Amino acid sequence: MKILIIPGLTLPAVSAADLQRIRDAAGHGAEVVVTSQSQAHEHAEHAEVILGFVPHALFQAAPRLRWVHAIASGVDAFLYPEFAASPVLLTSEKGLVGEHLADHAFGLLLMLTRQLATALKLGPDAWNHRPEMRRKEVELTGLTMGIVGFGGTGRAMARRAAAFGMNCQAVDRDAVPASSEVPSVRSLLQFPELLASSDVVAICVPLTRETQGMFDAKTLASMKPSAILVNVTRGEVMDEHALVDALRNGRLGGAALDVAPREPLPADSALWSLPNVVMTPHTAGASQYRAARNIDRFVTNLQRLRSGQSLEGLIDKALGY
Repeated sequence: MKILIIPGLTLPAVSAADLQRIRDAAGHGAEVVVTSQSQAHEHAEHAEVILGFVPHALFQAAPRLRWVHAIASGVDAFLYPEFAASPVLLTSEKGLVGEHLADHAFGLLLMLTRQLATALKLGPDAWNHRPEMRRKEVELTGLTMGIVGFGGTGRAMARRAAAFGMNCQAVDRDAVPASSEVPSVRSLLQFPELLASSDVVAICVPLTRETQGMFDAKTLASMKPSAILVNVTRGEVMDEHALVDALRNGRLGGAALDVAPREPLPADSALWSLPNVVMTPHTAGASQYRAARNIDRFVTNLQRLRSGQSLEGLIDKALGY
């Protein structure tokens, strides 16, 4: 078995100890090659397994490929027609990144609800704006968080929301298990009801054909005018023009975003200047634990692949997650 490892943003390096774990899991005679994205095609002809990103050209150069493990939780970039239609298995970090994404989401949410972003922007002058800042501050206790997509990130959001004393509700396209924070997960048929009754709406869905532009003018109009939209998963789920219009005209209370409909978001986007928006540059995916968790899954899946077992984090390429 030949395995290519292509480090990237979320897996910048693989230690000698982890390389040995991978060799041990792959079995006797396995060849493990660590290479760059630009040079991966030189090693691709006999590769059966790739850990990393596989663009179209690399896929074409790897006729023996059996399995790709993405160093990402979202896999929309992999699902070009040839790969999607192939028998090559695709796995990812799905279910492993929710904790740090939810940490980041709550950081952004608190920047709005506690006027932290305003205080940071004003610096010493914030002391001259205390009354107006205090009038805008909101306590999360007793508010309702509506979670759209109840996978790993949605569940992590619910745990944090409950710890803040919030009431939680969720919808999902699939019949997923409930949790102690969300005793009953609703179907998408009840999506409008969730929007209308939530003070905070957290987008926790992957980017698929179904979710592209999901938060359009109609969806945003279903939300409370005071509601805050939180998104740390995929920006293309939101319609930028509709979002700006709702935020600018008082039909949406605020937006806490780590992702944008266009990335990098141009400096002339109104989202940068609206006072009820806080943004970070798609950095929610960072964690000191992320690489190790992904290597652990990859090693486990190598063992499963050799023994003919189903793989963890397996992507349904037709659905996109």
